[in-house]
Amino acid sequence: MAGGHVHALYRHGESALHGLLPQTKIAAAFLFVFAVVATPREAFWAFGSYAFILIGLAAYAGLGIKFVATRMIVEIPFVIASLAFPFIAGGDKVTVLGIQLSQSGLWDMWNVLAKATLGLLTSIVLAGTTEIPNMLKGLDALRVPRVITAIMGFMIRYLDVVLGEFRRMRVAMRSRGHDPKWLGHARPYAASAGAIFVRSYERGERVYLAMASRGYAGHMPRSTIEPAPATQWLGVLAVPMFAWLIVALAWWSL
Repeated sequence: MAGGHVHALYRHGESALHGLLPQTKIAAAFLFVFAVVATPREAFWAFGSYAFILIGLAAYAGLGIKFVATRMIVEIPFVIASLAFPFIAGGDKVTVLGIQLSQSGLWDMWNVLAKATLGLLTSIVLAGTTEIPNMLKGLDALRVPRVITAIMGFMIRYLDVVLGEFRRMRVAMRSRGHDPKWLGHARPYAASAGAIFVRSYERGERVYLAMASRGYAGHMPRSTIEPAPATQWLGVLAVPMFAWLIVALAWWSL
């Protein structure tokens, strides 16, 4: 994967968060997300504390409200799905605005929304301050199997290629008068997606043959990255350790 490739999830910046070595940020993000998941759903104050930490980090890194909000859109399907929990779950019922809702379903909805939102916000802060090539190097430094980092690298790189090709096909269709007004007009898009799938498969075969002819043996060479000093590890891991302290207090207060 070319070192100059910059993904849309990344925002250039000069903050100290941008300058941290990627392996420290990845480890901290995973530990933080695990702390969020381990938090009891009744501890509203704990989730508020996590949100305050993440919003503070995003503001410190200069990500901006629009940058974060546009990348939170991916959560919409999960929000819609979770809204059905109070209607389909069993158990005791409560009346909200004249509607009978499941009490356990409401708790499940809150649990999913809170933890999914905080997990997504964590990934946005991580990706917004770490370039994709550095992210892969950080995973290498954490001894993630090289086959996994290779798959991730190719997936990210060629997802951009495929999406770019689809945008060009859409422009070509519109330049020829295609102006969809309702769902039935979307058939050409389905045909285009099928054509892109076939072309992507053929492209993958050609790329693999080209790599094999240059000595590719099933895995990419391990990246070289400087080891993070102990002081940086201590500073970065202070955030997830504080989150785990919140988890302990949340369970103790129940």
